[in-house]
This record gives sequence, C-alpha cells and structure tokens, in this order.
Amino acid sequence: MIKVRQLAHVCIFAHDLDATRSFYRDVLGLDTQFNFLRDGKIFGFYLNCGGRSHVEVFQKDGVRYSDLNQINHLCLEVENIDAAIAHIRSKGVDVTTKKHACDDTFQAWIRDPNDVKIELFEYTEKSAQFAGGDRIADW
Repeated sequence: MIKVRQLAHVCIFAHDLDATRSFYRDVLGLDTQFNFLRDGKIFGFYLNCGGRSHVEVFQKDGVRYSDLNQINHLCLEVENIDAAIAHIRSKGVDVTTKKHACDDTFQAWIRDPNDVKIELFEYTEKSAQFAGGDRIADW
C-alpha cells in the first residue's frame, strides 16, 4: 500500500524564465531551491513552497497552451490572506477579492506570467480539509 505524505511539486512551463522567477519570488515570496542546468545555462528551477513542497518550472519555447493540456491551477496556503492580497496588489498584480468558500476556507485567485491560475488559500478552524464533512459546492 502507498501512503502519500503530501504534494511534492507541481510542474509548469514558462515562456520567460526570468519573468516567472521574479513573479514567484517578488509577488509570492517563493525562493529558488535550486536550478536545472544544461550546457552551462539555466533552463529550469525548483521554488520552495515550505516543508517539502515545490513548484518546478521549465523554459518551454513555442509551446501552445489550451485548457486540455495544462494544470488547472496550483494552490498555495498562506498565513494571512488579507495581507497576501494587499502585498500582491502592491506589486501591480490583479488578484480577486477574498471569498469564503463552501469548504470553510478563504481563497483568492491570481495568474502568473504564463497564465497559470494560482489559488491562495487560508484555512480556518472549520475547514473541511481538517473538520471533514461533505460540503455543497457553491460555484
């Protein structure tokens, strides 16, 4: 039997590595854990999301994206969603308003320079992820 500990990483393709690294570092505060090198040049990197979770990014020129071949979104837990929203707005990045979701979490949404959707998540004491219980979807 397999026991999954947690999500190890989500991999995304970037049109522009520098813009992508800057976004995740400056807007979301994720530091580079390490770079991938080929022929002496960086072509990808791992971003540290805390614990043992990461976002993996690779340069992918000329790739066409569609709703059928991309990750729907990645979700990052934040300590204070109001502070996160204020910080993101201060960086000139569009972010949705905070929403209290049906699973008793707070969430907001942004997009990275590659149009990858990112959900920002703040748990509450009543969050279904810890409290359990079915929830009726309100979307």
